[in-house]
Amino acid sequence: MKRVILVSAVALIDVDGRVLLAQRPEGKSLAGLWEFPGGKVEPGESPEAALIRELHEELGIDTWQSCLAPLTFASHAYEDFHLLMPLFACRKWQGIPQAKEGQNLAWARANELRNYPMPPADIPLIPILRDWL
Repeated sequence: MKRVILVSAVALIDVDGRVLLAQRPEGKSLAGLWEFPGGKVEPGESPEAALIRELHEELGIDTWQSCLAPLTFASHAYEDFHLLMPLFACRKWQGIPQAKEGQNLAWARANELRNYPMPPADIPLIPILRDWL
């Protein structure tokens, strides 16, 4: 049986309705692919708390649990683990997102998301996000 890894992700949506994507840096698995910002949920941590922590660490922005709206989730079997990833929508944060870990960032309209190569778990989230926006 594969271990289940819980990862929390967010669709940061700016005032123009664009979504922030981060490109996985060299040296990481799935390097070069674009994903929704977020990261692993640590033991004892809620998905929302993990997201607030990751956004601060990776992008230098602050948000609050009240600004994270559950949108959908991904459940995807990779070769050596199973990924469970809740996706939240967030329209309110403090600060300007900046790449703190060497990743590239891009703001994309919902209808442009398919132009960015993504990990297999993220791809099914695109139509849901597009319909929601």
